[in-house]
Amino acid sequence: QVSLVESGGGLVQAGGSLRLSCAASGRTFSTYSMAWFRQVPGKEREFVAAISRSGASTYYADSVKGRFTISRDNAKNTMYLQMNSLKPEDSAVYYCAASSLLFRTSPSHSEYDYWGQGTQVTVSS
Repeated sequence: QVSLVESGGGLVQAGGSLRLSCAASGRTFSTYSMAWFRQVPGKEREFVAAISRSGASTYYADSVKGRFTISRDNAKNTMYLQMNSLKPEDSAVYYCAASSLLFRTSPSHSEYDYWGQGTQVTVSS
């Protein structure tokens, strides 16, 4: 099992940047494929970005491609999401997720079996 804790959320103006972190504890971090999702009240959880176990492969939602960068440091048991050129529509609770079964990236939330508690990102216009 793995426990996930997100941090780095907050309030930022449109056009600004934030870096989210997801710290993992428990089983060896490098054995998990990881992803970021986000959710606003009343809407489905939305895929943002995913990264493979080694970090060699990444995958992004079209809505964030070119603005967000997902990365991981397996030595530090931590995944990151660098968010640049933020827009008000990026406002949401951001969740990190881990899959012990995936050997690739996936945008499907049903393939991830561990979730963090979320961190709020609010982008003002």
